[in-house]
Amino acid sequence: MNLLHEAVADAVTRAARTLVLSGDCPTARAVVAGLQRRHDDLAVLWLDAHGDFNTPAISTSGYLGGMALAMLTGRTPDLFDDTLGLRPVPETGVVLADARDLDPAEHDALAGSHVRRVPLDPVAITSALDRLGSVPVYLHLDIDVIDSAELSGARFPSGPGPSLVQVEESLAAASATADIAGACIACAWLPEHVNDLSSRQTITRVAAALGAGLAWHEPAGG
Repeated sequence: MNLLHEAVADAVTRAARTLVLSGDCPTARAVVAGLQRRHDDLAVLWLDAHGDFNTPAISTSGYLGGMALAMLTGRTPDLFDDTLGLRPVPETGVVLADARDLDPAEHDALAGSHVRRVPLDPVAITSALDRLGSVPVYLHLDIDVIDSAELSGARFPSGPGPSLVQVEESLAAASATADIAGACIACAWLPEHVNDLSSRQTITRVAAALGAGLAWHEPAGG
């Protein structure tokens, strides 16, 4: 993972405004490390059905994807060798939207943290970003934040939640309010759904809400 993340961080460093499409959330550590090479300060807006705030000490599964936001805030210092130069983001600079599906110990960790939790709606997100001031923002979207009834094929569905339209409106509001230095869309699909039309349409719509147009190419062989 370090080898992959080093390559991602280098690519992010070279890009003027980054949008990363990833199959998991831990890639965020690479994106943030790359952005930190160009920005002294960086805040985080994390839109996710899960908190991703577990650590090896409290995780019941050991799943790295459930630790991704904790990685950014410095709560997992021994999880990876420090090859990226990632600097912990202060918890006061982190906004977590939705996070409706939390493990008990994760819930307690968030409650005892300085992470700001908000509903996933444009007004709440705009207000939280205004409180951060003019600091550049890394925006992270896990597609499982979308209501499971509208999202077929997600690897970790989390039941009722914000509609795709609400997510689009929230992303547009964030883009209009903050200096989005870079973004990542984490797309953890079941393998058979990775390239289907519905998945592509969802990714295309949320990317468009961030001001990015995507062009899809068929993989070699069909």
